[in-house]
Amino acid sequence: MSDYRWDLNKQKNIIRFALVAGILLMLVKFAAYLLTSSNAILTDAMESIVNVVASGFAFYSIHLAARPKDQNHPYGHGKVEFFSVFLEGGLIFIAGVLILGKAVYNLFFPETLGNLLEGIGLIAFTGVVNFVLGTYMVKQSDHLNSLTLHADGKHLQTDAYSTVGLLAGLIIMYYTGWVWIDTVLSLGLGAFILFSGYKLLRKSIGGLMDESDAELVEKVAHILQKNRKDDWIDVHNLRVQRYGHELHIDCHVTLPNYYNLNKVHDEVSAFDRLINNNLHANTELFVHADPCIPTCCHYCRLKDCPIRSEPQRRDVRWDQENISENKKHF
Repeated sequence: MSDYRWDLNKQKNIIRFALVAGILLMLVKFAAYLLTSSNAILTDAMESIVNVVASGFAFYSIHLAARPKDQNHPYGHGKVEFFSVFLEGGLIFIAGVLILGKAVYNLFFPETLGNLLEGIGLIAFTGVVNFVLGTYMVKQSDHLNSLTLHADGKHLQTDAYSTVGLLAGLIIMYYTGWVWIDTVLSLGLGAFILFSGYKLLRKSIGGLMDESDAELVEKVAHILQKNRKDDWIDVHNLRVQRYGHELHIDCHVTLPNYYNLNKVHDEVSAFDRLINNNLHANTELFVHADPCIPTCCHYCRLKDCPIRSEPQRRDVRWDQENISENKKHF
């Protein structure tokens, strides 16, 4: 089995496990709510519905993103992962709005609470499971280059963090009898969940709009700077687009103007191999080869150049900012 197929199957297995775990944890949280009638616990349980729906769509999006390129989708189907993140963020945002609405309602119509100790135990169990599973998914998303796994893992971690705050409030409420803490917790958790949904929506919309990923461009710049060849006089107008597990990079590379077509092809191929061997992602490159001009000489590293018009006077370090600019580094 190829590394790609193995990675894909692993992503599917992780999401499948997260989906099953999400359903079980959702049932546990609703059981805790029925025991306690706590509005804060209901807040946590409602978010679990989002976890289950999001995991189900995440599984489908990974399956669809793995389909090969075709005539109608020359860049593949990877963009569907951004729709998955958008759906998850939207559901979280809506859940936050509903939770805040329920909390405001209970300000005027409070409910009688009971069995808090049992509820605390059940919620603590769900928090531990969510944190362990979410952390594992985030780590695997970096290794498997999966935006969907990352979003789903971050969501579970967020759920676990909110559970910590919930538990602290429930424990205080248990020992003090301050019932109003339940409503305050709901308001705080609702606002936190609302903000988490907004961040996911922002990330998905940025991806669908092909927003520049500064961190990824910086990683490419670091690889090029560390392994640059003297023949590669200049790299500029570099852009990176993410399509699921694949990346598409296009850029301009300045080469000596006396190189013939075969030599240019060899250098472009070496450039391609360098990126694919070091970026740990399936990457398709479109490289435009520029011929050097006399004004490049003062920063050109090439030794014994037969057409040099002046000696090298400075060195240009490639970083995220200057390789993104659409101009040579004069």
